[in-house]
Amino acid sequence: MRVFVTGASGHIASAVIPELLQAGHEVTGLARSETSATAVKAVGAEVQRGDTSDRDGLREAAASADAVIHLAFNHDVMATGDMAGAAAMDMAAVQAFGDALAGTGKTFIGIGLVSDGDGRPVASANPRSAVAHEIAGFAGHGIRSLLVAIPPVVHSTRDKSGFVPALIRTARATGVSGYVGDGANRWPAVHTLDLGRLYRLALEKAPAASQLIAAAEEGIAVRDIAEAIGRHLDIPAVSVPAEKATEHFGPFGMVMTLGIPPMSNASTRQLLGWEPGHPGLIADLDQGHYFTGQ
Repeated sequence: MRVFVTGASGHIASAVIPELLQAGHEVTGLARSETSATAVKAVGAEVQRGDTSDRDGLREAAASADAVIHLAFNHDVMATGDMAGAAAMDMAAVQAFGDALAGTGKTFIGIGLVSDGDGRPVASANPRSAVAHEIAGFAGHGIRSLLVAIPPVVHSTRDKSGFVPALIRTARATGVSGYVGDGANRWPAVHTLDLGRLYRLALEKAPAASQLIAAAEEGIAVRDIAEAIGRHLDIPAVSVPAEKATEHFGPFGMVMTLGIPPMSNASTRQLLGWEPGHPGLIADLDQGHYFTGQ
C-alpha cells in the first residue's frame, strides 16, 4: 500500500515507518522542517513538506495514498496547558482527512480510545476523546477507520521525551526518585518496536472500525518505576505528598497522580496475532540505556 504518515519524524513513527517499509509498503512522511525531513529520509521514507495546519495539503496527500496513519499532535501547544486548543487543531486535521477519504474505502488509522478491550464504551473528559469519536465515525462514511489506544509509556532506546525521561530528569535534579502517595497508581506500557509491529498488522489485517489496544503490559505500579530509576541513579525512591506533586515534578505533577485503568490487549492479540516480544518497562530500564549520555 501507499501510506501517508503524519508525525513522521517522531518517536512512534521511527518504528512504524521501518516496519511498513520492510513489509513492502511505500511510505511518505509529513515533515514541517528540514530537520524533520532529514529524520524521515533517514528511516527510508519519502518526504512531503508541510504541517497539519495545511488542510489542502492533507487532503491532497490522502487522495494520493491508500492509507493514512495519523501520529501527529501539537505537543508544543499542549505543553502551554492549552490541551483544548491542541485537540481543536487535531480535530481540524482529522476532519480534513475525513473529507478527502469519504466514500473511498481507504484506511485511516488514528490514536484514541472509544471502547475498552471488551467493547464497552469509555467516557473521558480529555478533549482528545472527541477526536477519537470523530475517527470512529469515519466507518459510517465509507472509510476503513481504525483506532489504536497507545499506553502512556512507550519505551525503548528511541524514547527521548516521554514519561520515563521526564521522571529521570526530575530525579537527577532533585536527588530523589519520586512517586506520589503510595505509588500504587499504575501505568500501562509498550515497547516502541512492538507498537510499530502492531501498526503494520493493523494496516494489513484489522477490520474497519476496530479498536486496538496497544499495551504490552496492562499496568505497572509507578512506585516500581521510581524504584528502578532510583537503583540506576543510586538515589532513594521516596513518596511525594499529592499536594506537593506539582512543586516536585513541575508540569508533570498532575500526570504523576493519575491512576490509568488497566489496558488489556487480549482482544487485539486475538484479532491480529500480535505478540509483544521486546522487553517490558522494568527490564528495559534495567538495560541501562536510559541512564547513559545524559
